[in-house]
Amino acid sequence: MPFLAIDGRTVHYALEGRTDAPVLLLANSLGTSFLVWDAVMPALAAHFSVLRYDMRGHGLSDAVPLRDEANGYSIADLAGDALGLLDALGIAKAHVCGLSIGGMVAQHLGAHAPARVDRLVLCDTAMQIGPASVWNERVAGIRRDGLAAIAPGVMGRWFTDGFRERVPHIVRGYANMVARTTLEGYVGCALAVRDADLTASAARITAPTLVVVGDKDPSTPPAAAEAMAAAIPGARLELIADASHIPCVEQPEVLARLLLSHLAG
Repeated sequence: MPFLAIDGRTVHYALEGRTDAPVLLLANSLGTSFLVWDAVMPALAAHFSVLRYDMRGHGLSDAVPLRDEANGYSIADLAGDALGLLDALGIAKAHVCGLSIGGMVAQHLGAHAPARVDRLVLCDTAMQIGPASVWNERVAGIRRDGLAAIAPGVMGRWFTDGFRERVPHIVRGYANMVARTTLEGYVGCALAVRDADLTASAARITAPTLVVVGDKDPSTPPAAAEAMAAAIPGARLELIADASHIPCVEQPEVLARLLLSHLAG
């Protein structure tokens, strides 16, 4: 179970797959650990050296103290964490795939650290995820009632009705994942999403980019994905049928096939 100390903070990561292949960095969503990618790992690890990590305050990685109650982390902070991990492992360049807030981190890397990014996959994310009032209300509720109180509602956005009915035990596991995230890490990242507007930097992304979205995603809907794909030069959009916000869990075979096709060039 690999850990690194980066800037005095413990970062939990896994580097798996082919040692002779390009690196693929996976950045996960708000309220998840890197285990969210488990279902796509067999397909990806057969072709790449796959680097997964827990964002600050998620999974087994340390949180970073918040400056005050009004301000959280920033997407630039979180992108800096990803670059710090690449640096610590001696990885000069990688394919990058990000999910939700991880997709915002991936957008930032593509726009501001283009020399570090080979190909880019933006999964169920957007240039701006809002409105701010939604995040303020969510953070207030978490601070009042804890993360376990929001977990059932989050599952309703993450997974389609059919998936929740077919495999309730898996859905309960992901509800546990949300509930056991540190409050500081979840709130800090939620406020980073609230404050992020990546619209102006989208045109700076030069990496070949695939935008992927579940056709039933209410959090970052297809219309937001279409706008993002239109703003990024040369980006291509793919919809995943019968998927909501976390297709790497709900439709892993389809997502893995799209990733492998895009990353193969």
